Amino acid sequence: MLMQFGFTQYESQVYHALITTDQPLDATAIVRRSGVPRSKVYEVLHRMGEKGVILESTMEKKRLYTALSLDSMIEKLETDFEKNVQKLKDTKIKETPMDDRVWTLKEDKSIQALVKRLVKRAERSVSISGWADDIVILLPLLEDKYKAGLNVTIHVIGELKTIIPTVSTLIPDIQHANLERSRILIVDESEMIFAGIENSEWQAIRTHSRPLVKFFTEFFYHDVALTEITRKYKDTIMQDKDIRDILLKLRY
Repeated sequence: MLMQFGFTQYESQVYHALITTDQPLDATAIVRRSGVPRSKVYEVLHRMGEKGVILESTMEKKRLYTALSLDSMIEKLETDFEKNVQKLKDTKIKETPMDDRVWTLKEDKSIQALVKRLVKRAERSVSISGWADDIVILLPLLEDKYKAGLNVTIHVIGELKTIIPTVSTLIPDIQHANLERSRILIVDESEMIFAGIENSEWQAIRTHSRPLVKFFTEFFYHDVALTEITRKYKDTIMQDKDIRDILLKLRY
């Protein structure tokens, strides 16, 4: 219950045991309900008391415990989170100068956060490719960049409503069996991110390497060209089995 908020497994088990009963418990009852070893329970209870997530009382020489209410716990977690975020914001940072090395990054939310940060930093141009439900998250920022005079080009899979005129839209159908979820971002023609799914997990590369930036820029416009050719000549293409089979094997 609480492990995702930085609590240990034993602390989470003890809190769950206390919050799911309507009466205070002593250590013996907590051991029985939580599964925490007796040798560890007092240490765990002490830490939780220091963290302010359980209440303690002594009655007839017996130490009793109850949980901080769920509403109060949620408020505490939110307050602690906001305080920690502010500390993080106040940290004096020194960014590592970027070079031609290729950097890898995992985890979808981290990749999305990096993509958003690089779009914010863009000064001249943004080229971005991805699925509509990904790009729509960035759309207000992309439209602000367009309004500021930047050259913004979007290749999107799925419907996307935007004021940006340079949008190439592919509406997938059942014949696009090889379409894979991915993202390409090229900023100021000098930095790029490519992200895709491998073994069900998002992974990305980021680099300033000029050959790679050039390669992925061409790759981006390869996708745009394929989309426009397919859209304009779809009926003709789909009637020619050889051409259709080749095109549908290509990545958009």
